[in-house]
Amino acid sequence: MASAMRFNGRQFTVADLDLIREVGERCSVLSRKALARTICERLSWKRPSGALKVRECWSLLDRLESAGLLEVPAKRAWRRRTPRPVVGASTVAQECGPALEGTVGEFQPIVLELVLGAEQRGLYRELVGRHHYLGHTVPFGAQLRYLIYASRPERVVLGCLQFSSPAWRMAARDGWIGWDEPQRRKNLQRVVNNSRFLILPRVRVKNLASVVLSEAARQLRVDWSRRYGVEPVLLETLVDTARYTGHCYRAANWLELGRTTGRGRMDREHARHGAAPKAVWIYPLVQDATERLRS
Repeated sequence: MASAMRFNGRQFTVADLDLIREVGERCSVLSRKALARTICERLSWKRPSGALKVRECWSLLDRLESAGLLEVPAKRAWRRRTPRPVVGASTVAQECGPALEGTVGEFQPIVLELVLGAEQRGLYRELVGRHHYLGHTVPFGAQLRYLIYASRPERVVLGCLQFSSPAWRMAARDGWIGWDEPQRRKNLQRVVNNSRFLILPRVRVKNLASVVLSEAARQLRVDWSRRYGVEPVLLETLVDTARYTGHCYRAANWLELGRTTGRGRMDREHARHGAAPKAVWIYPLVQDATERLRS
């Protein structure tokens, strides 16, 4: 391979790329996932928690293949090995029952439960897939998902939350932090993106959204640190102003910084500049968030 390159915050030397090519040639019988795991192990490409960055490596292999720099195993036809989790009748009844109306105090305490087991994953996927305008997709990089429950007058699901890896660059956020390029590369993973927020259509509870956001900010610091070994210090989100005002974020003391360029995460050629600008909101989890991110 001709020269070094940077991908997903890591600098790959010529020796690294040569190793990737060598592993690809020697392990051509492996699946892409197994090949990505092998490369991650050889390069010690890991998260702070010690988990291998397999999804990121998979994307790197796709990049190298598209550039004609590497031959990787053909993508295998995907097939489901186990039946898709079925949402039970009781859950469907909770989702599609009569409208839930009132003030948030009538339903508290509001509980955020991490999505862990197959049943919860199936429920989360069904709800977000049906009711969120962006649908359900597996986020790139690190992620935590939550189901939102009311405790009174009975336990019932109210919605879903998802937090995932931050945007690689956002001018409004980066300007507010005031970090330089080395600081951004070092500390970017201490920023967490609220990439999905859904309150079910039948739920019309006053002040619920802002209460959920406030509780999520407290709980995420613990859950994210436990899962990934990184203490988050800043939350961010993007709000489509053609659909939403962002009022619930303002009510939860988030700060609106400005607008994105509208390109999206994967538009490296600037082909979609201005296509879908969104409002940038942030929430510092600690008082000295900017100082920590610039340290």
